[in-house]
Amino acid sequence: MIKLENIDKVYRTKTVETLALQNVSINVGKGEFVSVMGPSGSGKSTLLNIMGLLDEPTKGVVSVEGNIIKAYRDKEIAKMRNRMIGFVFQSYHLIRDLSVLDNVQIPLLYRNMPSKERKQLAHKALDRVGLSARKEHFPSQLSGGQSQRVAIARAIIGNPEIILADEPTGNLDSTMGNEILDILIDLNKNESTTIIMVTHDERMADKSERIIRFFDGCQVN
Repeated sequence: MIKLENIDKVYRTKTVETLALQNVSINVGKGEFVSVMGPSGSGKSTLLNIMGLLDEPTKGVVSVEGNIIKAYRDKEIAKMRNRMIGFVFQSYHLIRDLSVLDNVQIPLLYRNMPSKERKQLAHKALDRVGLSARKEHFPSQLSGGQSQRVAIARAIIGNPEIILADEPTGNLDSTMGNEILDILIDLNKNESTTIIMVTHDERMADKSERIIRFFDGCQVN
């Protein structure tokens, strides 16, 4: 599903050069649930940004479903990202002035889709994460666990083949964290969604099929 070959990522300023990733090669198969672990600053979020086509490597090749990304124009990459990849972030990234229902619909605004169909899919996604009763609420009226459920609903509304989750349980207590992880596991098992999850929590990572570990921008396993 996603293949990285000999990836380097270098951030440069006028005075400093930082090597965020070095010689990284990863192959994630369709329907896999993979966890990425490592200390802060080890390159995990940079890796996820490259996998999610939000950033380009300085060196190396990124392929999605066998398609080499460098062969595509920016507009084509954006379209591929919107249709194939859902994102879940630690801090939710919900828009405060929009209702839960409107927040969930955001990815579909970039598609040529009638409003009625968008709302139907948003209702379905919220039902999928057990949050239909909160559809008219605003983010400020939600708990952390509820906010993350909204974020997952937003990620899955477009029926993506891949979900990239960056510390999805990091701001939650253990009970809420387990509930969020159960949703991701269910998506993986019952809908064959490929899940790549960055986490610091060894207990959460142990529930995935495979753990990839990083240290100072390098794979260590």
